[in-house]
Amino acid sequence: MRTCSVVLSALFVAGCASVLHADDQLQPLHGSCNIAPSTEGDRVQFKLERDSCEGGKHGCNMNDSDMPLSNFTGFTLADLKNDGTHVDAVIASEAGKLTCSGTVHDLTLNGDFTFVPDPAFVARMAKMGFTGYDSEKLEAYTLFHIETSWIQALQSAGVTGITTDNIIALRIFKVDPAYVKSMSDLGFPNLPAEKLIAFRIHGVNPEEVKQYRAMGYQPNADELIQMRIFKVTPEFIQHMQARGLNNLTIAKLVQIRIFKLAE
Repeated sequence: MRTCSVVLSALFVAGCASVLHADDQLQPLHGSCNIAPSTEGDRVQFKLERDSCEGGKHGCNMNDSDMPLSNFTGFTLADLKNDGTHVDAVIASEAGKLTCSGTVHDLTLNGDFTFVPDPAFVARMAKMGFTGYDSEKLEAYTLFHIETSWIQALQSAGVTGITTDNIIALRIFKVDPAYVKSMSDLGFPNLPAEKLIAFRIHGVNPEEVKQYRAMGYQPNADELIQMRIFKVTPEFIQHMQARGLNNLTIAKLVQIRIFKLAE
């Protein structure tokens, strides 16, 4: 559920972006914020609500996510135990700096935030071929710690089709250079970003691909996604083989799952 919440928040932030001239769009953002303990000791519940968005709609942009404590400077969990303490919790990245300033009450930091975008980051991204940034999108980049070095590493690993918008999804679903290389080593080089995102969403992993191949199957990228969606796992294939069905194609295995013929 945490991933779904983060994904919806990030995609909404990205969707609010409009293509304007950099001088017009890179303005500081303001709103309310609060930070509270999470059920996991190394994370916190972090909420942001913008003062206003396009059209003046109050609260039209919100972020509510479970975030690693290590993302912040100037703030520790111990601060939440000191009622009345003023805290400046800062998230700084290449894309900008977000500061949540407030007072602790009942184990929660409540206050106001300011996000200051970094035009130098936009200039560096433009040189790499990525444009169309505004403050909202840069705020999302900051929350997910998207850095130019990470994007360059993905490009060097052979990822194609990276865009200003799908960079956020690549980060959310942990499409990192190591994962890209592991799939490339298995015969899936130069996959487009959207395909890799789909791989991660549906749980395509190198270990399972190796198991499929050991069983005589050579699924392509789309078939791997289908097999994960319809739970055509190595265990399911073995179950079918134990029933004497040894020569089923991937398409037949998927159909069996869709129409529940194995039940």
